[in-house]
Amino acid sequence: MKTLLLSTILFLSGFSAASTELNKEYTLWYNRPAYNRGGDFSKIVSRGYPYDEDWERWSLPIGNGAMGACIFGRTDIERIQLAEKTMGNKGAYGMGGFTNFAEIYLDIHHNYAQDYKRTLRLNDAISTVSYKYEGTEYSREYFASNPANVIAVKLKASQPGMISFTVRPVLPYLHAFNNEQTGRTGHVQAEKSLITLKGEIQYFHLPYEGQIKVINYGGTLSSVNKEDNNGIINVSKADSVILYITAATSYELKDSVFLLPNAIKFKGNAHPHNQVTERIRKAVEKGYEYLRSEHIADYQHFFNRVDLQLTEHTPSIPTDKLLNQYRNGKHNAYLEELFFQYGRYLLISSSRQGSLPANLQGAWNQYEFAPWSGGYWHNVNIQMNYWPAFNTNLAELFIPYMNYNETFRKAAVNKAVNYITQNNPEALNSIAEENGWTIGTGATAFGIEGPGGHSGPGTGGFTTKLFWDYYDFTRNKQLLKDHVYPALMGMAKFLSKTLKPQSDGTLLADPSFSPEQVHQQKYYRSKGCIFDQSMILETYHDLLNAAKILNDKDPFLKTVKEQMGKLDAIQIGESGQIKEFREEKQYGEIGQYQHRHISQLCAMYPGTIINTGTPEWLEAAKVTLKERGDKSTGWAMAHRLNLWARAKNGNRAYKLYQDILTYGTLENLWGSHPPFQIDANFGATAGIAEMLLQSHEGYIEPLPAIPDNWKKGSFNGLMARGNFEVSATWENSTIQSLQILSNKGELCRIKLREAATAQVIDERNKPVKLKFSGNDILEFKTRKGANYKIIF
Repeated sequence: MKTLLLSTILFLSGFSAASTELNKEYTLWYNRPAYNRGGDFSKIVSRGYPYDEDWERWSLPIGNGAMGACIFGRTDIERIQLAEKTMGNKGAYGMGGFTNFAEIYLDIHHNYAQDYKRTLRLNDAISTVSYKYEGTEYSREYFASNPANVIAVKLKASQPGMISFTVRPVLPYLHAFNNEQTGRTGHVQAEKSLITLKGEIQYFHLPYEGQIKVINYGGTLSSVNKEDNNGIINVSKADSVILYITAATSYELKDSVFLLPNAIKFKGNAHPHNQVTERIRKAVEKGYEYLRSEHIADYQHFFNRVDLQLTEHTPSIPTDKLLNQYRNGKHNAYLEELFFQYGRYLLISSSRQGSLPANLQGAWNQYEFAPWSGGYWHNVNIQMNYWPAFNTNLAELFIPYMNYNETFRKAAVNKAVNYITQNNPEALNSIAEENGWTIGTGATAFGIEGPGGHSGPGTGGFTTKLFWDYYDFTRNKQLLKDHVYPALMGMAKFLSKTLKPQSDGTLLADPSFSPEQVHQQKYYRSKGCIFDQSMILETYHDLLNAAKILNDKDPFLKTVKEQMGKLDAIQIGESGQIKEFREEKQYGEIGQYQHRHISQLCAMYPGTIINTGTPEWLEAAKVTLKERGDKSTGWAMAHRLNLWARAKNGNRAYKLYQDILTYGTLENLWGSHPPFQIDANFGATAGIAEMLLQSHEGYIEPLPAIPDNWKKGSFNGLMARGNFEVSATWENSTIQSLQILSNKGELCRIKLREAATAQVIDERNKPVKLKFSGNDILEFKTRKGANYKIIF
């Protein structure tokens, strides 16, 4: 009955309970628990930031969008580190920051386990621990359910009556309630089979609550409340035990969060008690097996859309040893596949509709103050988080950012007014909304900044590129009208007022900053740096394309067209480079020579202005890429990877991928800045898709940057603009088969080496009428929902 009910629920919610199985199992696995060298929730400071090596390098993350848990897999005292994305304190910069929700310890006391193994299976988003202790086999299973919004844990043994342990949650970083920055109350109360964790964050007057429900099969439970306000539950001689964990705060995503003073942002919001109580009640009612099946169906609805095969071999050694071999030059295509899919797994686990978007650490943080507040940094990091959403078939996962952006939009209008008033008051419109909206680098769940300081106004245009890509990959006109076009229009109105006329007839953003670029020990201020000018140009292009599709005749579009011709956005310097600054002559004479940001090439990726149709710019971009250098922080190498893919240089793009795995990846495959930043994972996944499939030049191009090391392989389900789902196989770097699913019925244009000799047949096995452009591009009309096969 429950299986039938599950199928009905999944059908009504828009997807089938039946999921396509991938060709391979993708598993991170280890033959020992995560280390315990840094204590429980360590406050060690290393290299200027808090650092818990055991958590950062060795724990395994599960998440459901709203919550993230890190599993350590220990047999003596298991540690489950719990984060919830609305749980925030003052943070490092006063805008609010992501903080640790709780540490949950399971005192098991199996100190000398044998045959140990812990895993994180990407195919079903389930983590496991298994081992033998004194002749009994023990196992634990963990998953984070999005439909139920709970984290479930099951402990069992091969013999009855052998499960005994203590559930001991701890609220970390409690401080006296007299410190604006760190004040946090909290207590842990145990009653029968339920533990409640409850308190308040002083800085925002933000109540929070978590609950842990303990269900035993066989044996007994007993609850104890200690004098230190730490309640525990003892489990004795059970056959198996299930834990249901959930957490929430009084946070509600609405514009008042970004408009009101900190003390009253959440005034009047409901306490989370009823919310978390209801989640636990429903989870218990449904039962573990139902929740598990529901979780797998929900997760695989996203994950199973894309398959990548670069090797038939699955290594038999633990993931940390496999990574260590890779670091020492023994490269393995399975690890390259695994890391690609891991990025998709992490995005599914940290960005789901109804939750906040994935932040700088995704959904995971054990520190009191997450590095850089665990925020949404808009001069590359938040954009990189969502690059793989579009080309790896996860477009719906962008909705959390879209909702977040639209919610802070009123505050962003105020930021635009303030910016224009300060920097170009003559352009200010008396109607606030006519000045558009803007966003600076800094943003969190609790506040936003305007541009300036070290990143210019082009940061906003860099952001709206995500909105246009969301439309371009889905071709959903209602989405364009309701969400994408308003975002572009508002941003364009703001950007138009950042431009000032120059004596040579150009219009330049003033002031202007290339993100975080330092010259003579301070952030370099300029006029019309390439980043700002090119992001303005990208925004204008996208706005005009959107207006044409919607047949909009807004008078402001005339201003856009007039300004476009005066931007002079891309310039080539004396070194043959794309100039970062207009006043720059030789490469690197202004700023840091090998700076981690490579903002002067954002018009090449994720922008599209620099492409094969602008060969001089493209060659100059390669010069800049070579001079900037490959080795950098994790996310910066990921941006370079995408840029080399756009340059159609597969071997150099592949080298960057190798560098990320060698220098920018931790043992649990999290990306490292350092410290851990998730954007390296997301950027690398997007980059691999970009090597395999591109569609930004008006046509679909399969294998545009295939490296020599990937002579044979296949992929299924990657996305191209126009909402085309593409699958291909290749041998000797030559395409053997190509299949296109047209989800919107758009005109399909494909670039192939010998397009004139190709044939296209539809799913009825009938030939399709083709039109050719030169020797390498064919095009044909498609029907919505139809499959097409290209025959060579």
